[in-house]
Amino acid sequence: MASLGKHNLLPIVRFAPPGLYLDGGEHGEILLPSRYIPAGAKPGGKIEVFVFRDSEDRLVATTERPAAVVDEFACLQVVAVNPRVGVFLDWGLEKDLLLPIREAGGPLKPGDWVVVQVQLDRHTDRLIASARLNRRLDLVPPHYHEGESVKLLVASKSPIGYNLIINNAHRGLIYQTEVPGTLKVGQKVDGYVRAIRPDGKIDLALGQAGYRRIGPLTEQIVQVLTASGGRLPYNDNSPPEDIRETFGMSKKAFKQAIGALFRDRRIIIDPDGICLVAPESTN
Repeated sequence: MASLGKHNLLPIVRFAPPGLYLDGGEHGEILLPSRYIPAGAKPGGKIEVFVFRDSEDRLVATTERPAAVVDEFACLQVVAVNPRVGVFLDWGLEKDLLLPIREAGGPLKPGDWVVVQVQLDRHTDRLIASARLNRRLDLVPPHYHEGESVKLLVASKSPIGYNLIINNAHRGLIYQTEVPGTLKVGQKVDGYVRAIRPDGKIDLALGQAGYRRIGPLTEQIVQVLTASGGRLPYNDNSPPEDIRETFGMSKKAFKQAIGALFRDRRIIIDPDGICLVAPESTN
């Protein structure tokens, strides 16, 4: 049976002047308009399509691919506003996606970009968008483990870094010190889980390569600190040449590594340098 708001591989039933009719199972036959028919499609074969409702509430199919399907998140641009209904978003299909007023997180105007989740409205059986992310994320406890690769969508900028959506299910945070440059809201990136805190919040970082690189550097800094009595006069403001001479790494790598150690409560960073945290202080 065809699933509304999803990609479906459906059997081709017959040709007709409007296009191809596909077997939608319990939904009956679903029209794929002529302009979307790929070369070689014929009755008896199958075709992958996205199924949605048109302006007359009929199920239709398209070979176009939207920016997101049901339960997925995407950053979409506002193309029109109806004060009584909501805003309309460009999601890659000929028919725009409605973000109802009740699901908007605040006022929007044409040209704005907004992170939303595509949903199947249970009241109307139509596809809509929702920008109320607090109601759409973290509905189940996180099941990730440290070092696990995840797919991320940048949801917003925060004072200490970026808030990201993890695998279309949870929220997480990547600290500014973990980001080599800047991220854009709506950008999709690969990352990994740095840690899951006792309160269930998730710390993230970019790329498994970064995870494998920073891990050894943190231990290298701890070893140098231990050999020096637990304190050294180096921090974010230290000259790069001093950092390289003492720790054998670039200033950029040093800043990322001490940031990781600080978040793990293994060191203290102050204006005079860095020092190891006594074991009993971490309890």
